[in-house]
Amino acid sequence: MRHDSRFKAFSLSLIWLWMFLFALLPFCLVIMASFMGHSESTLIEMQPSLANYKQLNNAIYIRIFEKSFLIAGISTLICLLLGYPFAYIIARMQSRWKSFLLLLVIIPFWTSSLIRSYALIAIIKAKGILSSILISFGLIDHPLSILFTNYAVMIGLVYNLLPFMILPIMTNVERLDERLIDAARDLGANRFTTFRKIIIPLTMPGIIAGSILVFLPAMTIFYIPDILGGAKSILLGNLIQNQFLIAQNWPMGSAFSTVLTIVLATLILVYLWVSRGSKKREWI
Repeated sequence: MRHDSRFKAFSLSLIWLWMFLFALLPFCLVIMASFMGHSESTLIEMQPSLANYKQLNNAIYIRIFEKSFLIAGISTLICLLLGYPFAYIIARMQSRWKSFLLLLVIIPFWTSSLIRSYALIAIIKAKGILSSILISFGLIDHPLSILFTNYAVMIGLVYNLLPFMILPIMTNVERLDERLIDAARDLGANRFTTFRKIIIPLTMPGIIAGSILVFLPAMTIFYIPDILGGAKSILLGNLIQNQFLIAQNWPMGSAFSTVLTIVLATLILVYLWVSRGSKKREWI
C-alpha cells in the first residue's frame, strides 16, 4: 500500500509539473505579453499598456472575428445535423455492424488532417472528382468553382471535425435510461415528442461538448483556410499565425490568443452548467 501511494504521488507530481511547464506557464506568458508593446527592433517591449486590446476594435479585426464565428458556427451546425443521427444510430445499434461503424468514425484519426485536407483538393477542384462525376451524370454543364471559397473551407472543417461531434453524442446516447423512453411511450407520447422532450434534453451535455470540440478548432485551425480557402479566407487562426510568424507582433498575437481563451473558458462554463443541470434532473 505504501509503495502504491508513493507511485501515485510521483505520477501526480509529474503530471502537475508537466501541466505547469507546458500549459499554465506559457499561458501566463501569453497574457503578460498581450499587455506589452512592440517595435521593429524587439519582439516585446516592457511597456505595459492596453494598446493591443484597444486595437481589437479595428473594423478589419471585427470583420475577421465575425467571419470566423459565422464559418465556425455553420460548420458546427452541419456537424451536429450530420453527426447526431449517425451517433444515435451507432449507440442504439445491437448488431455486429456497430464496431465497424465506430471504426469508420475513428479511422480519420489515423491520418494527418493536413494530408486529408490536401486530398480534398483532388475532389472539389474545378476538374476534380466531384465535378467530373456530376458532369458525367448530366447534372451540371460546367465544373463547379468550390475550391478557394468559404464553402471549401466549411467542407474541410466538417470533414476533419465531424468525429469530434459524433463521439461525445454517442457516449451520452449510450447512457440513456430506457425506462424514461418507455414511460413516455406508455403515456401516449409519439416518437417525435419522445425525441424532443426526453432524448434531446438528456443528450444535451453531449451536444454541447461536441459543439465545443468542433467550434473552437474551427475558429483556430489555420491550415485548412490556407489550403482550401486561399488568400480570400482569413480566419482567426490565420490572423494569430500572421501576427506571430509574419508580422512578428507577438503582443498583438497574444492579445488575440487571450481573447480566444476567454471564449473557450466561457463555452466550458456553459458546458459545466448544462451538465450540472442534467445531473440534477437525473436525481429528480
